[in-house]
Amino acid sequence: MPTNSNPEHSEGPVAKAIEQQTAKLPSDLFLWAAVGAIAASAVLKIMKKDKEALFVGQWPAPFLLLGLYNKLVKLEGSE
Repeated sequence: MPTNSNPEHSEGPVAKAIEQQTAKLPSDLFLWAAVGAIAASAVLKIMKKDKEALFVGQWPAPFLLLGLYNKLVKLEGSE
């Protein structure tokens, strides 16, 4: 793993543990979760469940952000 270029800014034990666990997940898991949420939202909309469709339709962006975080942790490491 790369060393931290600024020793004054180190990660805490909780952040390190989260990054070690999330780095084990495949990056495309988050992409497929986002695609699945889009599909589920579309199905709910077709079923006239508008509130549920809007709720589920907000999930893809966080899934994609988590995927980006996952990729950065894999490329850069936690410290």
